[in-house]
Amino acid sequence: MMEKNFLTAVKDRRTYYGISKEPVIADERIQQIITDAVKYTPSSFNSQSARVVILLGEQHDSLWDITLGELRKVVPAENFAPTEEKINSFRKGYATVLFFEDMAVVEKLQNQFSLYKDNFPIWSNHSSGMLQYVVWTALEIEGFGVSLQHYSPLIDAAVSEKWQIPANWKLIAQMPFGKPTAAPGAKDVQPLEQRVKIYK
Repeated sequence: MMEKNFLTAVKDRRTYYGISKEPVIADERIQQIITDAVKYTPSSFNSQSARVVILLGEQHDSLWDITLGELRKVVPAENFAPTEEKINSFRKGYATVLFFEDMAVVEKLQNQFSLYKDNFPIWSNHSSGMLQYVVWTALEIEGFGVSLQHYSPLIDAAVSEKWQIPANWKLIAQMPFGKPTAAPGAKDVQPLEQRVKIYK
């Protein structure tokens, strides 16, 4: 696929809900993209607190089966059909990336630099957000449709048990992706003069 420049990729990145299991690139290429993102995305104090799990094939399916099961416990049966449809749309995808933050790293920094103690969890989330965006944009450049989901803390215990996640890893987000089967919806953009101020 022809490489895009950075700002073109930023402009083209969208949320895709219609995705399929059809392969787009090799699994090895997916792994390389994500590991490069983990390696090169910045973090406060170079803490490198990001942790990632890549779920392919049946492992990907299992995540969304778990999510559906946990949601079934809390969503009334009469209202469950739209929820099930949404979760199944993620399950139809090719793979999922789970984003974690290692809270042992965050706590170590809090102890080392007490002046900034309250900020380290916030900065940890900033770093995770940057990583999620890098992975999202990079996968889309390769031809995947991607979305970002947040089913924590509902699924945390089941995910930790299924994939033997260390207790100090905090689940932040889930990113299902696959070959696009439907175009994303229209995106409204607020007037930029209300959002950007320039002073000379």
